[in-house]
Amino acid sequence: MLEGLFQPMHLLIIFGIALLVFGPKKLPELGKGLGESIRGFKSAMKAEDEKPAGTTATVAGPSVTKG
Repeated sequence: MLEGLFQPMHLLIIFGIALLVFGPKKLPELGKGLGESIRGFKSAMKAEDEKPAGTTATVAGPSVTKG
């Protein structure tokens, strides 16, 4: 179903549309920002995985009694 989704011609068309919309000066800035956000997300995920299980605390909610 999704086997032909990203063919080289499709990627060229997408790049051409992005070039028309943002212009040649903005595209490197957008790429840099996207790369930095992906790196930040990966490092946050890695830091979350390395966190020991004993450091998380659970908070019990208040008990409600009817009477």
